[in-house]
Amino acid sequence: MRHANAPTHPARFTRRGLLATAAALPAAALLPGCSENRRGRADGGRITLRFQSLAWQQDSLKANKQLVAEWNRQHPDVQVRYVQGAWPTVHDQLLTSFEGGEAPDIIHDASDDLADFAYGGDLADLTPLLPPRLARDIPRQSWETATFDGKIYGVPFLQEPRVLIANRAKLQRSRVRIPTPEHPWTWEEFGEVAQRLTRGAEYGVAWPLKEPVSATLNLALSTGGRMFHRRPDGKVEVRFDAVDQLVPRTIHDQVNVDRSASRTTLGMGGSDTLPGFFAGRYAMVPLGFSYRQQIAQQAPKGFDWTVLPAPKGTAPDQGVSPQTLSIAEDCPHKEAAMAFIDFLLRPPNMVRLALGDWLLPTGREALKDPALRVARYDWATGTALASSLRSAPAQSVRGYPEWKDKIATPGLQEYYSGAIGLDTLRKRLVEDGNLVLARYQR
Repeated sequence: MRHANAPTHPARFTRRGLLATAAALPAAALLPGCSENRRGRADGGRITLRFQSLAWQQDSLKANKQLVAEWNRQHPDVQVRYVQGAWPTVHDQLLTSFEGGEAPDIIHDASDDLADFAYGGDLADLTPLLPPRLARDIPRQSWETATFDGKIYGVPFLQEPRVLIANRAKLQRSRVRIPTPEHPWTWEEFGEVAQRLTRGAEYGVAWPLKEPVSATLNLALSTGGRMFHRRPDGKVEVRFDAVDQLVPRTIHDQVNVDRSASRTTLGMGGSDTLPGFFAGRYAMVPLGFSYRQQIAQQAPKGFDWTVLPAPKGTAPDQGVSPQTLSIAEDCPHKEAAMAFIDFLLRPPNMVRLALGDWLLPTGREALKDPALRVARYDWATGTALASSLRSAPAQSVRGYPEWKDKIATPGLQEYYSGAIGLDTLRKRLVEDGNLVLARYQR
């Protein structure tokens, strides 16, 4: 997930980077070489599986470790050893561990990080291993996020919609229509509302776009934008059509034309905007749903905030890259590993994991849980958006990380700041971008 963003994960690491960096240091040390249990049975025939988790928040860590302990009590012949990983370093750490034959058996990651590992033969095809209950419980659009060449390489279990976190008092004073999941603002309405909320040095919106690519691509699904298109020969090409341009143009115009969006926040991560939001400098901030936890913990006493759905174009859809659980191809006990995943993702357990991470579960039964449908912290708003979440456009594109880092990130940053125009951005994304992708598709 590029959302608690790191080198190949923008959206993931902006939010979690500082907190997870400390956890990253011991991660490699916690991954020993192939043990006797790794390659077969030992300890009187007992199987030992290593589960690398990327949980980092206190409640999420607690839930994961409790569930591992519960499994171990109930399954003395199949023991799971908890291994702590970290979001900012997981991609490079997995590359190293796969090459050295030391990968964990059960791997926690995000769906947008799986493509190279899936195509490279590092991850097991889970299609024949999936229990029918689990296969039915998770909807098709979620399975699509972890499916490559018709095979499933990860079980998507937690997902995060992008929402607008808003200052309720400012909304009420401006007398704008308050959007609901059933009736969100259009992008045009959103632009008008941002202008009405702008007063002097107080902006209507702050866009934290230090990592602009996933936010742009995922929100553009609402206008029909995809940017990546698969040709009849199976190769992918980049296009930047009118439907792809609506969201970038909206952001650009808010910053450079209407002046309803703060220019200084363009280089910030999501957490960086919160002090200004609490101080009243911005009325709205587009953020991931899980930022509610930081806001609940850090907001000044009496600060009244609310969660609004993201704007929509022709549809309320937006792209997501769910967190996933995969099995290493060289795991010698794949059935046992899948049994543990099935246990971890039983509906009550999936709810515990979702609550711990302040995210939404993918499972239909878990989404029905009353704990995820309460008004407190606007859980119900997020749950209502679950059906509109779709596979992120770049999910299965080989070469996407290089295109993102070398082409799209600098191009969008310059466009949003006003340094280049739309035609120059299109040339970079399409012409330069397709040269990058071509190297991966020979």
